[in-house]
Amino acid sequence: MTDILQKVSKKLHQRNLSLSSAESCTGGWLAKQITDLKGSSTIFDCGFVTYSNHSKQHMLGVQKNTIEGYGAVSENVVKEMVVGVLTNSLADIAVSISGVAGPDGGTEEKPVGMVCFGFLERGKTPYALTKVFDGDRDKIRKLAVDFALIEIDKIISEK
Repeated sequence: MTDILQKVSKKLHQRNLSLSSAESCTGGWLAKQITDLKGSSTIFDCGFVTYSNHSKQHMLGVQKNTIEGYGAVSENVVKEMVVGVLTNSLADIAVSISGVAGPDGGTEEKPVGMVCFGFLERGKTPYALTKVFDGDRDKIRKLAVDFALIEIDKIISEK
């Protein structure tokens, strides 16, 4: 268990907040990390693993033209994903993750290791960040989960 995971869990419990997620390239890794913790049922509402474009559209309401115009790995898509998470959950905070974990699938514009993140607090405006991580598929996915937790910690700390 990572220090950041313990820190986020403790703060969510202390502030009586809950989290939900939508994951693509991380395949539910973030949800698994959180639900591995004792007492996670009070801080984690639900997780969506929306690996295909179809699932992003039908489960989270991502617009087909957004995916076609920007690609599934884009800040535009993760913003729509994170809005869909809060629309379909009772959580206070939501995160979405979509990226190119490799080893294939990268392009010059969207290289292997590029991951987009969406974040949203209920009642606020969604925002997105993009990071490029180095490493193999597992390392990229682990770094993406860790980065998401770091950003969630920042959101909780502002409350």
